[in-house]
Amino acid sequence: MDWDKLRVFHAVAEAGSFTHAGEDLNLSQSAVSRQVSGLEDSLQVPLFHRHARGLKLTEQGEILYRTAHDVFAKLAMAEVRIIDSKERPQGPLKINTTVAFGSIWLTSRTKKFVNLYPDIEVSVVLADTELDLAMREADVAIRLAPLSQPDLIQRQLMTMHYHVYAAPEYLKERGTPEIPQDLDDHNLIVYGEDARPPIANLNWLLKIGAEYGSRRPTLKVNSIYGIFRAVQSGLGIGALPDYMSREVGNLVHVLPEIRGPSIDIFFVYPEELRNSQRICALRDFLIDEIAADHR
Repeated sequence: MDWDKLRVFHAVAEAGSFTHAGEDLNLSQSAVSRQVSGLEDSLQVPLFHRHARGLKLTEQGEILYRTAHDVFAKLAMAEVRIIDSKERPQGPLKINTTVAFGSIWLTSRTKKFVNLYPDIEVSVVLADTELDLAMREADVAIRLAPLSQPDLIQRQLMTMHYHVYAAPEYLKERGTPEIPQDLDDHNLIVYGEDARPPIANLNWLLKIGAEYGSRRPTLKVNSIYGIFRAVQSGLGIGALPDYMSREVGNLVHVLPEIRGPSIDIFFVYPEELRNSQRICALRDFLIDEIAADHR
């Protein structure tokens, strides 16, 4: 099979259309279509079902796509190893983590890391769904749960604790709760049902000290970052990870005797990147930053 045609086919399968693949490859739609048609002619099988709503892989196309995807992943890994054979850490480094942790904690430290390692090309992918590290959708991830996959290495970075927080302007207007029962008379912001919460029992604030079963929240948000922003705006009281308060410095810790769930944060990367200088540089940097937070 012609390598260039295979590369174009893989891009089309990833993008789902000739137009988007052409944009990714800097080729015209007609040039992309010709390359795919040429590959189909050489194999004497159709690789895509073409219809008005877009493209869908045929059974033979699925077989070729899975193989091509594996080949390109291995080529990317070979490139990583070649780059890491040089003395100074350099090359692309894609980091995946959650929207909340990435937006509030990680990105605020990216400048320092880039200044330390100017030859590393950092990209951060924020998503509350996990990317597949084994298929090189990212090089490394910072995750909120341990993994069971045998081909991934993980190291615990820190333990994150949930506490109760409010904005100063909210407390000035509504008063500060002194005991858990006082939460019955306050606006509460909790995690919504439209997505699976990152930890179990995340909405403990609705029940702790409640005199009449469970409280009714003022707002439900299916994002920890969304809860943080709502609390920060002065809408009400919410349960948030302790790192958020340390980072922004404008939230008040209320009911300090109450501690919510705790969750461990892990640094995760593929086994084959064990000796990557870029991975080691990021790991050591994160460990130092977390230690500085707790001094």
